[in-house]
Amino acid sequence: MTYVVHGATGAQGSPVLNAFRAAGLPVTAAVRDVSRVPEAVTAVAVDLEDAAALRSLYSRAEGVFLHLPMGPDDVTARRASAIAKAIRQAHPPRVVISTSGVVVDEPGSPLQAADDHPLREVIWAAQTVSAAVITARLFLENLLLPVIATPVESDGMLRYPLPPDYRVSWCCHDDVAQAALRLMTSPQQTGTVAVGQLPGLTGQDLAAAWGAHLGRTVVYEQLTPEQFGELLAPLFGSAAQPVVKLYTLLNQQLSHTINLEVSAQRLLGLELSGIRAWLSRVSQASGPWGSARSRGTRG
Repeated sequence: MTYVVHGATGAQGSPVLNAFRAAGLPVTAAVRDVSRVPEAVTAVAVDLEDAAALRSLYSRAEGVFLHLPMGPDDVTARRASAIAKAIRQAHPPRVVISTSGVVVDEPGSPLQAADDHPLREVIWAAQTVSAAVITARLFLENLLLPVIATPVESDGMLRYPLPPDYRVSWCCHDDVAQAALRLMTSPQQTGTVAVGQLPGLTGQDLAAAWGAHLGRTVVYEQLTPEQFGELLAPLFGSAAQPVVKLYTLLNQQLSHTINLEVSAQRLLGLELSGIRAWLSRVSQASGPWGSARSRGTRG
């Protein structure tokens, strides 16, 4: 038996694959392009819209880690339906889902994903087996996008579309990976587990930490969501518009933090990466920032 990790060559799945391997778990990388997987790792090419193939893969798995990759709405819906069908038919012993920043644990909030969101179908299907859902708020990897990281390096300006004193439960992909590892091997822990810094960090906190890392002053500057969208448009095209909508909603809230009662800190005893430790790790892994800039993610 093996543990299946979807998107194992991507920004979110790769740290999960590495965490599972470091823990000595037998793992299979479920990816679109197996040539990108290290030779030492078992890999299988998957089509997320092929429910029959996914069912076959899941039926041989001890556990499945998955998240829905970004894509057009109709494609995401088809993928969700295929994954949900495969889970219901194969009944893998354990499923761990990352929401990739989609909010599913704030009922009544305007940020809460609607009942017809494709991710909901996957979560409901996973409730037929032993399952846990990792929910996060914003990823520190967002800060590696060139439109954010370059002005920090060149001008000492951290520009982001939130107020300077707005608190966010930031986390990094490695934090999610460690939570996924603990949840995959702790089937008694079910339901939602939130991953993020508590108390939340402000934009000023981020700038101060980045300045300390660089050894010079970094100043935080608030952008409007529309300004942020204009910066992202050359990178993401029309996909920048949902980001503008998200940050417009966030600016209407007082903060964007997780609930301590369902936090990974409380439920799993997980110690999250601090931002200075994260900055140091990223810079060591990829030059000053280098290829890490391509690892920016949604949410």
